[in-house]
Amino acid sequence: MTPTHGQTLAEKILARASGSDTVVPGQIVEGAVDLAMMHEQGAQTVGPYHQMGAERVWDPDRVVIAIDHWVPASTEGAAVLHRILRKFAEEAGLPHFYDVGQHGICHQILAENGWVVPGDLAVGTDSHTNMLGAMGAVAAGIGPTEMAAVLALGRLWLKVPPTVQVRVRGRFGPAVTAKDLVLRILGEIRTTGAQYKAVEYSGPTIAGLSMPERFTICNMTTEMGAKTGMVAPDQTTFDYLAKIAKHPMHPMGPDPDAHYERVVDLDVEGMPPMVACPYSPDNVRPLPDVVREHISVDQVFLGSCTNARIEDLREGAALMKGQKVAKGVRFIVSPASTSIYEQCLREGIIETFTEAGAVFTNSSCSACFGGNMGILAPDEVCASSSNRNFPGRMGAKEARIYLMSPAAVVATAIKGEIADPREYA
Repeated sequence: MTPTHGQTLAEKILARASGSDTVVPGQIVEGAVDLAMMHEQGAQTVGPYHQMGAERVWDPDRVVIAIDHWVPASTEGAAVLHRILRKFAEEAGLPHFYDVGQHGICHQILAENGWVVPGDLAVGTDSHTNMLGAMGAVAAGIGPTEMAAVLALGRLWLKVPPTVQVRVRGRFGPAVTAKDLVLRILGEIRTTGAQYKAVEYSGPTIAGLSMPERFTICNMTTEMGAKTGMVAPDQTTFDYLAKIAKHPMHPMGPDPDAHYERVVDLDVEGMPPMVACPYSPDNVRPLPDVVREHISVDQVFLGSCTNARIEDLREGAALMKGQKVAKGVRFIVSPASTSIYEQCLREGIIETFTEAGAVFTNSSCSACFGGNMGILAPDEVCASSSNRNFPGRMGAKEARIYLMSPAAVVATAIKGEIADPREYA
């Protein structure tokens, strides 16, 4: 299959991974995997791995395991999953195991330790593996049986996805962040608008974003149904990876004449903070409109792989300084990794939050997925910096979750109802 036009970033990376000159959307390729990641879900990989007769992992140095959803184990079932992974890592000779005490949300572990670099094909047993596409890689979530094959062979067949290009221009206004941008994009593309597609972010606004901001945007590409979300690598990427990259980079960018299935143009000039209302991440409205409805909250969550990096926690702490959590509100703060926890300890961020009445937890997925802590009761309302607000996501299916930026959730914790962070700037 020879295209008559240039290649998108996803197409170029999958061509490299499959040893092809070019690929086209819909083509099935067998790609060489550069990095494989497993978390607790990866325990379901061990059985199929042995059943297929695998005798050794294809490259132990290219496999990362991170305990992140139930840390420390909060149920007997979680403890069993952890034990399966520990035993497998020991028997298979896998040295890169981030166990309790060195742990973090799996995607953050990969990001802050340089495990994924430009040009990579990276796969993980979590749907938000898309986040690592911010490195200029094809990063995607896969199932446990697929991961078993990857562990044994180092290869995976994939269908080349068509690409949606999102071009963004304009400057963010006060208290408007990358989270607000990706919520607005979700409002445009919807949760089904990029099913099994690559979403490639570009334009002057994207070029001006830091790596943490790019992580936030690519992370929530998952909520669009996408196979992967990506930003072409540039000097920001290279500077971020300069001291931490674990293996050689293969940077590439889209061709000027690349063909996109759809192009979405957005201008953020004058855009207010945004919020995704129950019960879908694409039910997006301007935050000021929701503020006028005076929606009281029971719980506030600052955390998740979307927004729990040190930059997010610093921003939240700056707003929280000298304030108190509103009466009747439970405020949970969970950093994305143990190293971020330690940084918060050094900078006094933990003290700022706890003095205000928040609970600052160890690093984990925490309240995000409704399976470990901060579980919501029926009819409770939560403001969250996480990525999903489907029914039952954080506990009871009748609970209501509003997704917003770290600054907005802190403002909400202070006021006790959905609030605009510009009130406290």
